[in-house]
Amino acid sequence: MEYSIQQLARLSGLTARTLRWYDQIGLLKPARVAESGYRYYGPAQVDRLQDILYYRALGVELGHIRELLDDPSFDRLDALRRHLEKLRAQQARLDALIRSVEKTIGCEERRENMNDAEKFEALKRQAVAENEAAYGQEARTAYGDSAVDAANSRFLGMDKTTHDAWNEQDVRLRAGLEAAVQAGLSPESETGRELCALHRQWLAATTPRLTPAMHRGIAELYVQDERFTAYYDRTVPGCARFLRDAVARWAE
Repeated sequence: MEYSIQQLARLSGLTARTLRWYDQIGLLKPARVAESGYRYYGPAQVDRLQDILYYRALGVELGHIRELLDDPSFDRLDALRRHLEKLRAQQARLDALIRSVEKTIGCEERRENMNDAEKFEALKRQAVAENEAAYGQEARTAYGDSAVDAANSRFLGMDKTTHDAWNEQDVRLRAGLEAAVQAGLSPESETGRELCALHRQWLAATTPRLTPAMHRGIAELYVQDERFTAYYDRTVPGCARFLRDAVARWAE
């Protein structure tokens, strides 16, 4: 079976413009291009497009998808199985969040009060779902599904007191970074060492087996990924880089 670009667009739900863009960036090349310039796609291209859409649904960037699919060691069946595992995990998180929201709505309609533990549980599950959507793929690629699942589990297991203390550590860390950068301190200073230790303590709450190499790898993401950089630099530019350099010096 062979499809024109318009036919494949209708089949996949994409636009012809998107398929032309995929061709341009080397993500999905047509099987052949006719003398008229029309693109035609065969079974192999249809399968590859399906793989692309699966990865896109998990939030993977196009450039990384191309690298994955073009890797000689790429195993489609293994990739599909991993997709299924991740989708089921997402479904479980969403189902739990839906149940919590439904319970909240029911309490509001009956003018009943949810206890604080139930309210807190709903917020934690929402936070995990949002974090997975934003950073899950990168974290799972870097550290593996088991490490990320364990971190999520520890986070969901926090009681309110522990969670409040964990958030307070994050506030203290960002305030300390901003003060250090504004004062022109060096990441190799005693303040840099203290901030590295505070950051490790904050991470260890959800990642108890945190190694120095993992600590440095996570801190490196803060300058490589603009989303993390924006989080730490939103008030004072340079905080993400200061933390990365402090961890590189002091992580142990």
